[in-house]
Amino acid sequence: MKKWKQVVMSLALVLGFVGAIAPVADVSAVDVFSQCAKSGSSAVCKASGSDNLGSMVRIVINTILIVLGMIAVIMIVVGGIRYTTSNGDSSAIKSAKDTILYAVVGLVVAMLAFAIVNFVIDRFK
Repeated sequence: MKKWKQVVMSLALVLGFVGAIAPVADVSAVDVFSQCAKSGSSAVCKASGSDNLGSMVRIVINTILIVLGMIAVIMIVVGGIRYTTSNGDSSAIKSAKDTILYAVVGLVVAMLAFAIVNFVIDRFK
């Protein structure tokens, strides 16, 4: 086992030196907007001048809130399964009820946050 460890460490050391000595290739970003002059039908070309901070914030926050809502619904289902399989154990029943309660509260908070974010962004357009 010790022999294998030495072989792996030696190989890593050699590859590290080779990587440090090898020439680095030039890397540059692709200018996607230069292709808009040829055919402006792509989504990138259509969105290049129309995006603003409010719409980007709305998209990001709404996506996060939708994911949180889905997680809350999944936790409600998990709490229901835990409640069903508790077999009369009072601590398991309490834990399952708490899971359902916290998931419902989280779902309500996510829905309210969704409404508040959209209301505020619509007011400041």
